[in-house]
Amino acid sequence: MREEDCIQIFKAGVNAVKPNRLIPGYLYWDDEGLVAGNKKFFKDTLNGIYILSVGKAAAAIAFEAEKILADKITAGLVVTKYGHALPLQHCHIIEAGHPVPDDNSVTASKAIQQFLLPLHQDGLLLCLISGGASSLIGDIAEGISLGDMQALSKLLLPCGADIHEINTIRKHISTSKGGQLLRYTNNANVVSFIISDVLGDDIGVIASGLTAPDNSTFEDALKVLQKYELIEKIPASIRDHLNDGSAKKITETPKPGDKLFEKVDNNIIAGNSIALHASAAKARDFGYHVEIINSSINGEAKDEAKKFVDIIQAYNGPKPACLLMGGETTVTIKGSGKGGRNQEFVLAALCELLKENASPEKMPVILSGGTDGSDGPTDAAGAFIDINVILNMQKLSINPLHFLQTNNAYNFFKQVDGLLITGPTQTNVMDIIIGLIHT
Repeated sequence: MREEDCIQIFKAGVNAVKPNRLIPGYLYWDDEGLVAGNKKFFKDTLNGIYILSVGKAAAAIAFEAEKILADKITAGLVVTKYGHALPLQHCHIIEAGHPVPDDNSVTASKAIQQFLLPLHQDGLLLCLISGGASSLIGDIAEGISLGDMQALSKLLLPCGADIHEINTIRKHISTSKGGQLLRYTNNANVVSFIISDVLGDDIGVIASGLTAPDNSTFEDALKVLQKYELIEKIPASIRDHLNDGSAKKITETPKPGDKLFEKVDNNIIAGNSIALHASAAKARDFGYHVEIINSSINGEAKDEAKKFVDIIQAYNGPKPACLLMGGETTVTIKGSGKGGRNQEFVLAALCELLKENASPEKMPVILSGGTDGSDGPTDAAGAFIDINVILNMQKLSINPLHFLQTNNAYNFFKQVDGLLITGPTQTNVMDIIIGLIHT
């Protein structure tokens, strides 16, 4: 089945960036000691191994690290999204809110600061970082309440801002993001393994750059809020905090060259390109001619979907063909429906295809899915369209354009059996978009 090919191509990309495929190449013992990233720690000089794992993939990365380090682990703490915990032997787990922080996010922040207290300058802190940590850790600056932070999140998420812009703000109303975590590590050795969920794999943006220098400023954060006309809508405590920072009344986040980073080794261990190439390999196994069109799409989901449909319709190469894209779009929410950027992308693509009055048999199969297994505030990773989805839509006599206009993609695809459901994947490298052309 064409739809099943599409799903298997998507899953091949996801499987390629799971921690069990990644960690053994970066963390292992040899005759002299422990190799972690670009550093070696000799057995007789290492004073404690601590694991701090945060993000949607946190439990899975910690699980793989435990296999390698076992009883050599001094202590471990994992902070992840609800429903993403795994059975661990040496790490305590806290599940918290995403994409909006909650009480457990604040609890997690306090737990992290306590966890770091015993660190010694000869010790090793392994930071296992994946996307999602920005909301999972509620490290709120003094004078700002959790309610204020939640209100800000609910304004930022639907406004169309990208993750670079959102995390610029988050870093400047926190106590550990933007490299500030290193203020609590007592000059210990820090090695970070980072799964990238941002365009360009910028370590200062992934999970709001917990162990990375921050190139953004308080002034940049204010500019983002002004750009999206939110400056007068956000809680006063946050506006005052950012204004104080811009006026140099609050210490900036640590910048490149700061001594805090002298004993830090940041390693990007996976990103979207690895997933795309694994998807491409699976498609070739199925007999498809493959083209990776773009590995860094961004912008409004509806606009990018139209571009993808245009590419599909203009394609005149060998068939069957598989066209792939990766990245992360945004959605400016104007309706009151339910969905996510991947579901909106596929629904917008469907609406574009229907303008051409193509028969169901000639429709391409299109899938867009989040590699983390979640898309917006839904239980779906994304959505797909194939001949069965089209026939179900026609049978039910429902208008996809109405669902698109109300940002209600989830309820459309639920009715026509086009939701992509994977459950938590224990990884996160943005999205994979697939188009299959057969005729």
